[in-house]
Amino acid sequence: MAAQAMLKTHPSPLAFDDELAACIAACFDCAQHCSTCADACLSEEAVAELRGCIRTDLDCADICTATARVLSRQTAFNDSPAATQVKACRDACQKCAQHCEQHGSQHAHCAQCAKACNECAAACDRLLGLID
Repeated sequence: MAAQAMLKTHPSPLAFDDELAACIAACFDCAQHCSTCADACLSEEAVAELRGCIRTDLDCADICTATARVLSRQTAFNDSPAATQVKACRDACQKCAQHCEQHGSQHAHCAQCAKACNECAAACDRLLGLID
């Protein structure tokens, strides 16, 4: 895992590097799924029915990307707003998964996005158990 390899090079590694790396990877993966899902939704015939899904996809993608970037910074980690950011990410992923699950039976991209969002929310919960 690229995130884990990079984190291990830090002069001050954190005790929970494995969960941190897993969360970073899940965030980046979710962001990619959400961006792709939003784009695919825009190509659907019934795009008007997917507006809410598109919005939550784009919001989730941005929040996941920001979260991965914040979590990648290990210096003074305990003084950072990392836990607040991870909570926001978890909440955004849960909301996006709910939207995408509503369309998952009609649109495979929504089903895949919901899966990635649920996995990211779970990774955020695991990390929060260590840092919150």
